Amino acid sequence: MLSHSSHRALLGLVGCSLTCLAAPTTAAAATTTASETVTGGALTFINSSPTAVSFPTVALNGSDQTVSQTQTLDISDARGTGAGWNVTATSTSLNNGSVSLPNTATTMTTAPSVACDAGITCVTPTNSITYPYTLPAAGTAPLATKMYNAATSTGTGALTVTPTWRLLVPASAAVGTYTSTWTLSLVSGP
Repeated sequence: MLSHSSHRALLGLVGCSLTCLAAPTTAAAATTTASETVTGGALTFINSSPTAVSFPTVALNGSDQTVSQTQTLDISDARGTGAGWNVTATSTSLNNGSVSLPNTATTMTTAPSVACDAGITCVTPTNSITYPYTLPAAGTAPLATKMYNAATSTGTGALTVTPTWRLLVPASAAVGTYTSTWTLSLVSGP
């Protein structure tokens, strides 16, 4: 058994060992900065141009007929300005070499669908064009008109606009393959 003085000496050692340990240190905080420079790119059709439109074959049956076909407009607005953009369109008459379909034959009855390209974060366009839209047509392509637009601060990133075109083939149409040249332009500003 420990004597009272031994016990006190032992307690002193225990007390010393608890109080003699170094207090934990606190890590020093530091601040720093990070920076990134972002430069603007271009407003462009991806793959250079919109897809061609090939309407389904029509078999004349004595009635006017309407056929539909979609078109893909893959657009990239990488300018970083939020300036908005619009797509204008015009065309020559659908002609089979000797006769033409009416110049008002090609229309879009509703707004095109739109979606961000796969794996891309985009801001989908706010479109203010009124539909139905009639594609301008004549023997020589007339002045282009806006067929779709992106308001300011919308339509940024890479996205696909898909119009559905409707073609009216009159019952009086002549047999043949009709062709037309369409000009679609991507223009800055809504």
